[in-house]
Amino acid sequence: MSRETSLHLNTRNGNTDHRGTAWHYRAQDQGDESNHYPGSIPVADVERRLFHWQAESRPLAVQTPADLQTMTHFSEDGTPVRWTTVEGKQAICRSDRRDGSVMGIFTTGYAMHQYREWLLNTVADILDDDLSISSAGLLRDRAIAWVEVSVPESITTPEGVTFRPNLLATTSFDGSISTTFKRTVSDTVCDNTRELALAEKGQQYKVKHSRYSNLRITEAREALAMINTLADEFASEVAQLCATKVTDTQWSQFLNAHVTAVDPRTGLRLTERSLITAQTKRTVLDRLYRYDQRVAPWAGTAHGVLQAVNTYEHHEGVVRGAGRAERNMLKAAVGGFGVLDRGSWAVLSGLLS
Repeated sequence: MSRETSLHLNTRNGNTDHRGTAWHYRAQDQGDESNHYPGSIPVADVERRLFHWQAESRPLAVQTPADLQTMTHFSEDGTPVRWTTVEGKQAICRSDRRDGSVMGIFTTGYAMHQYREWLLNTVADILDDDLSISSAGLLRDRAIAWVEVSVPESITTPEGVTFRPNLLATTSFDGSISTTFKRTVSDTVCDNTRELALAEKGQQYKVKHSRYSNLRITEAREALAMINTLADEFASEVAQLCATKVTDTQWSQFLNAHVTAVDPRTGLRLTERSLITAQTKRTVLDRLYRYDQRVAPWAGTAHGVLQAVNTYEHHEGVVRGAGRAERNMLKAAVGGFGVLDRGSWAVLSGLLS
């Protein structure tokens, strides 16, 4: 079960007239105001529905022993105690909650990157007739947020791959990620997130939560222009991957290398139970590669291999402690799918060479 409400998970899809609803869409969860938009998502709606609050810095205190003169309250066992402020520390809380909930604890040098300023206002500067907000949302009880900008209509390559270039802006108040502006690609057939597997650099721009970070917000706005070159670069990569042939033998070798029988942490052979899990994963990957319409049209090519692995991670892999939609969005935010694609290509290219 996801820790996020359906509102937060579903308040993320625009231009559904062109793309259809997300795979996790539930009509019964929409309420009086739908979270899916036939056109682009208005900036005002993102602010009103998601970013209407601010993060606040509050002093951090711990409970310490006290006497009757200095006490502030009694502990659970009836002992006099008091609250003592921790020097050099701060708790980041939400302005719309007064219940003591904390998103993160940091030193006083940590600078908050407010969602409205760093995500919404920054991306709003580049919006025009060709770019619009395609998704936005909150994760981990609002401690992580994202705003995605993309072109309204999808692009289809000569190889039959339909995709949409995006710019993903994301940040956190729990220390899990720096403020990040990165280029991603959405496979519109299967709602997968992809990054350029053949590229090593130039995929993202990060700003740490330091006291000097506000000086770099102008650089961040300039970095948003990255989306303008992504369509041509991804189309070129697809053409190259589709032209790279993969034999059945090489596909089998890739499966064995991608899902090994050895624990990479210890170098020891997997337990019997883990071996069964690994074999199940290889079986599912092979089914996707050969028979699933999200992958099979490109079987026998490097693109098919990367598509099989990416589709497995999005839709077939085991998910623990969160809903699949939440897990997928978190992996997109922290770059997990980019690491996956580039890792898959590294393994495959080694076999091909």
